[in-house]
Amino acid sequence: MAQNSIEVSEAAGVRFLHFSEEWVQGAMRIQRPNALELPYTREMMAGLLLREAPWPKNALLIGLGAGSLVKYIYHRLPGTRITVVEIDPQVEIIARLHFRLPDDPMRLRVIIGDGADYMLEDSTTFDYILVDGFDKSGRAGVLDTLPFYQACRARLTENGLMVVNLLGRSRGFQASTQRIAQAFDGRSLVFPSCDSGNIIAFATDGETVDVSLDELIARARHLHKETGLNLTPTIPRLQMAGSLVQDRLII
Repeated sequence: MAQNSIEVSEAAGVRFLHFSEEWVQGAMRIQRPNALELPYTREMMAGLLLREAPWPKNALLIGLGAGSLVKYIYHRLPGTRITVVEIDPQVEIIARLHFRLPDDPMRLRVIIGDGADYMLEDSTTFDYILVDGFDKSGRAGVLDTLPFYQACRARLTENGLMVVNLLGRSRGFQASTQRIAQAFDGRSLVFPSCDSGNIIAFATDGETVDVSLDELIARARHLHKETGLNLTPTIPRLQMAGSLVQDRLII
């Protein structure tokens, strides 16, 4: 089991989770505890623009952190069952004590264990696999390897998506995206860097993602209205990066 020196701090109405002074592992605005405070967490939910609702039926999160993604899915997507794999038992305790992680075994299962081992040892498939696991130095380790990404591919449903936060891999950024592309036979897409500098990558193995620009805009507006999550600024960034071909996003 990983054992990190975990710190909780507050500033300007936001509570932060740290594994070290340098790396913020999660954040919660105290007056809006279920909102996605950090920009990269919002973009990790952009899969909701790529698949038609109701989706996902189930989600797997590798890495718990402050539980921001878990709480958003739990409160805003009530039809989704959630599994979380977290290597450090301290993180779960802190998330429950300080970040309002829900206690609902019927919908939310937290497994204390190694995410890479879980991907190899279990056979459950998921609509959405969200990978956001790092150590105190911002290193992903085995979670950024070809065998791990191949294991993720094997665990996706027919309309499944994997999304990966590439924080802390600036030196090996191209290598990371190449590993994802290799694992998924080129069916991957790297989102342009968001405000926080994080790079978010999506990949799929089954049903083709084929969404028009008009559909993306309509889904973003609906999502903003229904859940408060504003992904509208993401769309022009995808256009500027050349990710849309003839006004369609295809993976």
